[in-house]
Amino acid sequence: MEISSFDDLLQASRQQPEPQRLLFVFAAAELPDDATPAQRARFEAGQGGALVPLMCVDKAPHELASFNALVEEARQFTAPGHDWAMVFAAAMSGTLNKAPTSADAEAPLQRMVDAIKGGAHGAYIPFDRQGLPVRLG
Repeated sequence: MEISSFDDLLQASRQQPEPQRLLFVFAAAELPDDATPAQRARFEAGQGGALVPLMCVDKAPHELASFNALVEEARQFTAPGHDWAMVFAAAMSGTLNKAPTSADAEAPLQRMVDAIKGGAHGAYIPFDRQGLPVRLG
């Protein structure tokens, strides 16, 4: 199944043969202090910047009704002035018909945060604030 929206991700996770746990990292784009004038101009035009993870959460697919539900929950934990620009998603598969727990998700979620900090986000699906996939270049 091609993932063309966040709701496609939810649907796909619910259809897997083994139960899933979804991992999410909310990130903002920030301009590094040592940015060049060209980088600053590009950032002011809404492009570029460095991805900075702000918060993360894991959910079983049945705990999440829609993208809007995730956004609403995130709103409760977003610090003023630190709004997120995109959310990265990944899935963990259970085994022997047993779903992964939040405890099982801790280490993979931390690896996900570390990878995004390091710019290695290719294994994750980024979604914008409307729940549409983002193509990062």
